[in-house]
Amino acid sequence: MSADSQPIVLIHGMWMTPRSWDSWVDHYADRGYRAIAPAWPGVRDPEETRRDPSALKGLGIKTVVDHYDQIIRGLDRPPIIIGHSFGGIFTQLLLDRGLGVAGVAIGTGAPKGVVLLPASTLRAGLPALKNPFNRNGLCPLTEKQFRWRFTNTLSQEESDAIYREHYIPGTNRPFFEAAFANMSSNSPAAVNYSNPARAPLLLICGSEDHISPPSVNKKLLELQSKAPSATELKVYPGRPHFMAGLDGWEELADYALNWTLEHASARAAGTIPAPTTTGS
Repeated sequence: MSADSQPIVLIHGMWMTPRSWDSWVDHYADRGYRAIAPAWPGVRDPEETRRDPSALKGLGIKTVVDHYDQIIRGLDRPPIIIGHSFGGIFTQLLLDRGLGVAGVAIGTGAPKGVVLLPASTLRAGLPALKNPFNRNGLCPLTEKQFRWRFTNTLSQEESDAIYREHYIPGTNRPFFEAAFANMSSNSPAAVNYSNPARAPLLLICGSEDHISPPSVNKKLLELQSKAPSATELKVYPGRPHFMAGLDGWEELADYALNWTLEHASARAAGTIPAPTTTGS
């Protein structure tokens, strides 16, 4: 599969905006691909969203996934779908709907079926989950909280610069939906892991990621490998949750693109590689 105006849809995560993908959009465009990074409903640029985040109240997983579903179905050909953090969950849900030629979930959140989450993952969601009566409210982060979740390999000063450029308040509802997914028979975070229509999926995480550590991704690899399509996990040593926006992001962007192109072509040809894990 060559460029030929192949579309790529990039999905940002919680506490972020499409600005977090600017470098990737330009990088892929320089290689001849049509990369777009649409915002979640209610998300505008960081400065405007920080001033008035009220449109994010009550925003749930299904609403966001339906939003991207509509965007993807409006394209002239199926895209490569790449998502970060909660965007990684959305990517898996979109692939489960039969959308996309291949997908990449970077530092993904955990869909239904991933149990016994590590303490660091549980801690990451505490600002949203601490008040069960505020399910439809907002979830702000301080600079210190942001660093622990996104940029824990950087100094506080370095992290604060990223906070000022990218951070917006989060919305609580997706955290509740994901946290209680395994107790719900109709969870919006449910994935059919045996879906024969699911396109190839690459999982990427950093060894220092507090939100989506390798243990979560290895469990997810086990679940997603029930599908007949290619499934792989790539672990990058020494990288935190915001690895797609830090030095060395080009390596991730190129690996993700090359992997999806290779496996989308192999799927079209009827050749499905076995699931693998690379990295430490």
